Amino acid sequence: MTDSAPGRLTISRATLDDWRIVSGWAADEGWNPGLRDGPSFFAQDPEGFFIGRIGGEPVSAISVVNYDELYAFLGFYLVRPDMRGRGHGLATWRTALAHAGKRTVGLDGVVAQQDNYRRSGFELAHRTIRYVGPVPGGGPRPARVLPVEAAGLRAITAYDAASYPADRPRFLESWLTAPGHRALARIVDGHITGYGVLRPAQGALRVGPLFADTRADAEEVFDALTAETDGEPVVIDVPETQPHAVALVEARGMKPTFPTARMYTGPVREFAKERVFGVTTLELG
Repeated sequence: MTDSAPGRLTISRATLDDWRIVSGWAADEGWNPGLRDGPSFFAQDPEGFFIGRIGGEPVSAISVVNYDELYAFLGFYLVRPDMRGRGHGLATWRTALAHAGKRTVGLDGVVAQQDNYRRSGFELAHRTIRYVGPVPGGGPRPARVLPVEAAGLRAITAYDAASYPADRPRFLESWLTAPGHRALARIVDGHITGYGVLRPAQGALRVGPLFADTRADAEEVFDALTAETDGEPVVIDVPETQPHAVALVEARGMKPTFPTARMYTGPVREFAKERVFGVTTLELG
């Protein structure tokens, strides 16, 4: 940890209570974090959250969550607006990034920061577009779309691992069962062909992940997740390189809002990119 003289920035690992403050900063920036994301994030790597303080007051934050020995993901890079331009963000960044060691690090970068990320060794993989809109619901849930419990945690974890650059069983065990989260899977002849999670956020509902073998599978899961939204806005972050995903959300009247850039510092393991119809979160990948 970084500990400096009185009146200077002190950087330490953050607690879950600290992260409630940071999530409020993220909401103020329009990132719209889920209402109960924190416990699931900390379940994956409780040592991966950092906060900078001056005189005991939080002024900066970042997360660098390690998934395995090869992959980590960076998020929540924030400095309180009244404390920007003083180097606090960079100092917090450097301290936290050391937590990843030699792992490849991924992030979803906002437009304003992408040049800075390139200077730190991150290279563009693809753009992600946030889509928002009320989704017509009310239809019956397809017979083959069931609560994820019908598939079992082990099967869902295996399907997720084939659709993501790392295994993340600790995160999923929390994410799938968190209060207010609705997790559904499409199951055909005992095999998963797609799954997704809907969760409450600030003034909206967020879908993520949405992983599926085909657009038809993704449509059934998405429509089942949003069947009871009653016109409440729904948010999903879609890889721009996945045309079937873009077509799915646009067919439901959702509109693009802002882009981010998925960037990596090095290679990631092969995974089924064509299955990714909606990323899990911009904060943890």
